[in-house]
This record gives sequence, structure tokens and C-alpha cells, in this order.
Amino acid sequence: MLAVIRASRVLSCVAVLAMTAATVCLPGCRATNADVERWAETLNGPRKLVAVVTHGKYAPELRVAAAMALVQMKPRGGQHVGLQGEGEQTDQPGLLRALSGMHPASRAKIVSGMVPYLVRGMTQPAPAPGGSDPSIPYKDAAYALLTHDDGLLVASDANRQALRTALAEWAMSDFVPRLGNPTQAYGMEQVLRELGPLGVRRLPEKIEPGEGKIGDIASLVAELGDAETKARAGARLVEVAKQIASDQWKKDKEPSVRKANEESRLNPTPDQFRAQLDVYQEEELLRVFSSMKKVGGDAIVGYLIDFAKNVQNGEKRRGAALAALEGWLDKSSRQHVKVMLDLASDSATPDSVRDLSLRRVGEMPRAMVINDLYALFNKKTWRVRWVAAELVLKMSDTSQLGEFMAHLGDAEGMAITEAIRYGNLLGKMKGPPPPIELAERFATPDNPAQARVVALGYFLEYGTKADLPRVQRYEDDRARVPQCGKGPEAEGCEWKCAIGTGNERQLKDIERVGDFVRYCVQPAIERRSSPAAQAGTSAAKAE
Repeated sequence: MLAVIRASRVLSCVAVLAMTAATVCLPGCRATNADVERWAETLNGPRKLVAVVTHGKYAPELRVAAAMALVQMKPRGGQHVGLQGEGEQTDQPGLLRALSGMHPASRAKIVSGMVPYLVRGMTQPAPAPGGSDPSIPYKDAAYALLTHDDGLLVASDANRQALRTALAEWAMSDFVPRLGNPTQAYGMEQVLRELGPLGVRRLPEKIEPGEGKIGDIASLVAELGDAETKARAGARLVEVAKQIASDQWKKDKEPSVRKANEESRLNPTPDQFRAQLDVYQEEELLRVFSSMKKVGGDAIVGYLIDFAKNVQNGEKRRGAALAALEGWLDKSSRQHVKVMLDLASDSATPDSVRDLSLRRVGEMPRAMVINDLYALFNKKTWRVRWVAAELVLKMSDTSQLGEFMAHLGDAEGMAITEAIRYGNLLGKMKGPPPPIELAERFATPDNPAQARVVALGYFLEYGTKADLPRVQRYEDDRARVPQCGKGPEAEGCEWKCAIGTGNERQLKDIERVGDFVRYCVQPAIERRSSPAAQAGTSAAKAE
């Protein structure tokens, strides 16, 4: 009886040849059953086995056995010579090229004979940690048959489905070790992309606390999963996040953190130990948030919104939750807009959280949110208006600048940083009319002071020597700049510019529009127009 592989291997093809006599070849046959097994270990064995596979004079069972011997052949010098050959220009073509060159009917018989043994080979038990995986050659061959020559090697729909189903089961049975196994000819991700939704249907069940590959799982589900699989993955990610964010999770991790401290010869105080646990918890939670951002869906969006609203969760964690919501808010939901605006308008909201909440607002249609953003211009805390106004300018074009300036003119107080930043964004707006035309228009005395300093801020950021006459006309303007009032909400709201050079530089209080032009705008233009600055600009462009 012919053994396709040695008895020491977990799976053999003895069964495939059970009906074959010890000498199955017809008279004149150039190979015997024993030769097939022996050639798998010789230098020129792949070429001889290919000859058996492709020549019609050999019995079908022997040809299938030769094909399986090529599948099971160990790599040589890192090359999977039995399956893939040694290159296009060698006399060791490998199984795939051999099958490609055969008549379709003959090839179909051999492939059909191989399929049951490939399926059985892929269902072998997963090895112990650190052990070699005997199923990999069968999985590589199954994937190769399905994809080589655009899938033409497997003509039968039944065979194709059998291989796809077996590959999906193979991937799920020992997912994490097989994901990173370097001995594969074709990586796990290649296999799953070939299988599509079928390949990742069971991946959500792999999402659990402590799983180091949650990010990889989330990426694959996001890329390949159908709606139902993504929903299950989202629900699992929420459950994992809830567990990690709990006090119980920290209690469960105390022993491992204490052990790590002992191994590192650290002796933290009780407060330091609690801080270690908090940092550990935060890192794990933020890692899950990153995975949530990939998958999205109703369960994740709802959880992240509630998490961001909860002031007990801390600034960094709340900000991470808002960052993970990027692109996932419902663009038709007034409720989602309201939650983000409520966060932005609350004076107790940390600046980083406010900024991220307004970024999420910025993903909504302009018509839906523009009035809400303008309403924030009247908040006592100037930083709220600053972030909202930046967002309005980024969402607008130059034809809408008049609307912006009108609302800004009704706002109380303003910082010099606002004027300069808004001027910078004005220069980036799309037209027509062009930004410089609007800057000239709104710099005139018939506009509110808030609009005028923004227009002049444009020249501070972009003005050239040719623009000096446009701003110098306002050097003696006595109109007061819109300074903020007093109180905590005005903290950081000031009007100062650095004057002088070198060690003589000092801050100058800016009280009037003329001061802004004389001490801030005009010097910025002159510095930018100096020969040294021009040379630096030319050198930067050349690089």
C-alpha cells in the first residue's frame, strides 16, 4: 500500500490509496508507488512528482498521491518548492504551475481527489503553544488552488465551497497563533480577504478582555465583515470596554501589577500603586476605543457618547471617546448635534474635550449646525467662541464671510489670538471673491471692530510689501479693539504684541486699532518682506 507521507506525520494519504495495489502502474510505467514517497525527500523530487501529476499514463490514485506529496513537501531555502516551484525559468515548476498547464478535465479529476485530504488536513487539532502547526501546508494549498490563475484551478462549485468553508474553520480554530505564524506561504490576512465576510463571521467571539489582537480583529471585521458581523463586534467591544472601565477590573489586575513591581524591585506607595492601576486601565481602555473607531455602529456610538458626557471619566479618556466617534455620528441626528454642542458650550468642559466635540460637529452638514455654532459666539468664555468660530470659517467659503463677520460683530470681547487666527483662516478660504478683496472691505472703519481686526489679521499673516499702503492708512485709527472683560472666563484674553529687537523686545499693550496696525501688523509684513526673509523663503521653495 502506498503511503503519501511518512507514518510519523499526523495526517497521511494512506487512505486515499487503500484501494490501490502495491503496484498500480500499467506495464511500462516509469514510476512506482514507493518512488512517490522517496522523491519527496530528493533534490529533483519536485520535478519527478510533477511528471507523475501531469502524465496521463499513471493511475489517478498515484497522480493524486504525487500532488499531495508536493503539498506536504517541506520548504527549501525558504521556498515552498513543492507548491510554488522555484521560479518561472527553472525545471522545478511546482504543483500550481503544473496544474495550470493541464487539460481542464484531467486537472479537475486531480483537484477533486485532493480536496477531501486538504479539508481533513486543515481540521487537525491546533498544536501546543510553540509547536509546529501540521495543518499549514494543507491550508496553503487550499488557498493557492482557490486563487491561482484567478481561481481557474478549482472548477467545481462544490469543491470550491468545501475549501472555503474549511479555510474559514481553520482560521477561527486557532486564530491568534495562526495570524502571526511565519511559516505560512500565504498569511492569514490574505486568506480572510479571499473569503470575505465568511472568513470573519466568527471573529467577534474572539473579542474579550486581555486579547492582545483586538485591534487586528477590529480591522479585519471593519474591512471584510457584513453588517451583522460588525454589529456583533461592536457589541463585544462595548462589553470589553465596560469591563475594563470598571473598579472590578482594577481589583483583578492588582496581583499582576504587584508582581511586576516585585520583579522590577519597585516599592510604590499606596497612592503610587493606585496611579499605576489607573494608567494601566487607561491604556487598555484607549486601546479598545481605537478598535471601536474602526468598527463603529449604533452600540459603539451610544457607548462613546455616554462615556464622553460623564465628567467622572477624566479629560484624556473623554477626549479619546470623542476622537473614536470620528465619522460615526448620524449626520441627520439633531440629538447627536445637541450632545456635542452641549459639551462644547459647558464652561466646565476641558478645552481638549471642547475642541474634539466641535470637531464632531464639524462633520455634520453646514446647514444643520451653522446657527448652533453662531449661538456659541455669545458665550462668556471666549475660548468657546474661538473654537466655534474657527469651525465656522473652515466650513465656509468667502461668499459666506459677511454672515460670519456680522455675528462676530455682535460678540462681546475678543482676544488678539482670535483676530490673528481668524485672519489666517480667512486667507485659506475658497472664493470668489478672493480673500484679499474681503480683507480690504472689512478693514474699513464702517465695520465693527471685531471684523476690522480680523481683516487686519489677514494682512498680518499674508501681507506683502505691496500691501503696506493698505494697512498704513489705519495707523492712527483711534477705534478701540474689542478687549475681554474681567473674571475667570476672560483668562488668557489679552491684546499684546512684542516690540523691539533682540534683548530689547518687550510686550506692548494694544488698546486701539491703530496700535494693532503699528505694533503688530506692519512689523510682521516688514519682517516677511525683508531681504533675509525673502532669501529664506526662496531657499525653502528650492528644497
